[in-house]
Amino acid sequence: MRADDASLSALMSKAQAGDREAYRAVLEHSRDWLVRFYRGRIDPAGADDLVQETLMSIHAKRATYDPSRPFLPWLAAIARYRWVDRLRRTYRRSETELDETLAEGDHEADVVARISIDRMLARLSEGQGEAIRLVKIEGLTIAEASRRTGQSESLVKVNIHRGLRKLAEHVESE
Repeated sequence: MRADDASLSALMSKAQAGDREAYRAVLEHSRDWLVRFYRGRIDPAGADDLVQETLMSIHAKRATYDPSRPFLPWLAAIARYRWVDRLRRTYRRSETELDETLAEGDHEADVVARISIDRMLARLSEGQGEAIRLVKIEGLTIAEASRRTGQSESLVKVNIHRGLRKLAEHVESE
């Protein structure tokens, strides 16, 4: 079977109706798509884990799929959110103070994740990138981000929304 959007939409619709074979096929095609999606976005050592996490999210969210809408954008949205969550965890972990007793290790994954975040945010306006970094990555509240940036709370929200939409459009176009 060819894994185009229409075929995957039909398979997911059957899977929601209880067809186990259709569900297995959806997960297999989704896994293949996810491997391609994460290649180059995350270090190879973490990509396999991220594919598995995303497949679990698909399983957990399968009831939210609307068969009247295309499947691949739904899959891409889940993949993007899993990827951003992974980058956020890596970014936050890299911001913690190092214990002097820790041995030096390979920090390639953290560096790659940080570079990926910086590259993605560089595609946005300064206000959008800063709002997303403060709220979505550093975990500040909208009010805290507003005070730190000098933007109104409404503008922070708008910048986050528009910035995430712009990032989503870029990710889906790749």
